[in-house]
Amino acid sequence: MSLNLKLEFSGGAELLVNKVKNHDITLPISSKLWTLRGLLDWIKDNLLAERPELFIQGGSVRPGILVLVNDADWELLGELEYELQDNDHIVFISTLHGG
Repeated sequence: MSLNLKLEFSGGAELLVNKVKNHDITLPISSKLWTLRGLLDWIKDNLLAERPELFIQGGSVRPGILVLVNDADWELLGELEYELQDNDHIVFISTLHGG
């Protein structure tokens, strides 16, 4: 059994994952529940192509990256402690723009 998720990166965040906006991933079911904290570690190890410090800072997403879970702000869901559910749609939107 596994956990299927749809990840989306936009607003420039897709540049950190080889310019691919949408990722359908499957996480193995383990004895502990998957949380957003665990997902960030998985993203760091499996998706980030370069410069992980532009996405992850201090064990969380870098300030300036908005995280939505099924169209809801993750702050309403417990942020890093949110327990992932099968078929969750998680969006990472960078609000930082160079100029």
